[in-house]
Amino acid sequence: MHILITGGAGFIGSHLAEKYLDAGHKVTVIDDLSTGSLDNIAGVQSHPDFEFVCDSVRNSNTMHLLIEKCDRVFHLAAAVGVQLIVDEPVHTIETNIHGTEVVLSVANKFRKKVLIASTSEVYGKSEAIPFREDDDTVLGSTRFSRWSYACSKAIDEFLALAYHQQYKLPVVIVRLFNTVGPRQTGRYGMVIPRFVERALSNQPIQIYGNGQQTRCFCCVHDVTDGLVRLMDCPNATGRVFNLGSNEEISIEALADKIIERTGSKAGKEFLSYEQAYGRAFDDMKRRVPDLNRIDKAIGFEPQYTLDQTLQLVIDEM
Repeated sequence: MHILITGGAGFIGSHLAEKYLDAGHKVTVIDDLSTGSLDNIAGVQSHPDFEFVCDSVRNSNTMHLLIEKCDRVFHLAAAVGVQLIVDEPVHTIETNIHGTEVVLSVANKFRKKVLIASTSEVYGKSEAIPFREDDDTVLGSTRFSRWSYACSKAIDEFLALAYHQQYKLPVVIVRLFNTVGPRQTGRYGMVIPRFVERALSNQPIQIYGNGQQTRCFCCVHDVTDGLVRLMDCPNATGRVFNLGSNEEISIEALADKIIERTGSKAGKEFLSYEQAYGRAFDDMKRRVPDLNRIDKAIGFEPQYTLDQTLQLVIDEM
């Protein structure tokens, strides 16, 4: 097959590209390098079945050329990272909504199957743990720019499902929960690479808030495996799936674990959200996925524990 990956020079997209190339497929990546990096795809750029296009998914002419010649589209291009979303809310909204509009419109013209990467952020401040795909969303005030990301990705989901309902376009929607692993950068607020970097340099690990908020981290190798299998699954079309791990840990306990595994002399430093982001910030206490739907569809179960995933990140850094 010929696979198109938008945002393919990003952390997840580059691993997905490698997986398809290793399986003998042709891969085209489009990325504007706003948050992606050529370093992420350096290992495959000389591969005879790999093509890189430096452009935005909002460029309709380019997307027409690329989607027409591919068999399947993974739409991963998006504004990512809490820090970026707080700092550049206009970029977040325009990239997420208009980019998806272009991808779905062109894919519909050529009748190509599309997988839309969404996010656990769409659940907002819901306390109905674990999060199930058909649960209500509970979003905070519009004065907090972080919720613009959740809203923009929810619009992406609504639009994709509308294309499926109205035009029978084959689409799959996947809500990702805190994907981590090699190549992820802490530049945009990603917690694990940020913690590991400071631990390795024996600098105090900066924890935002009280550190008791919990998250579930899933290895990028498990996530890309799930993405491929969902794209291959006929029964996944027109549906929404959580994809992640349900191994829950508090942010402070995560910092302690990283300090222990790196043998670091780093201590811990607690910052208020105002200190960290320069403005008020609305956070959620827990974020845990219900994985029953994806388990029934493709038998998904994470193969990497958090400790194994952390070691991959530590070894690389």
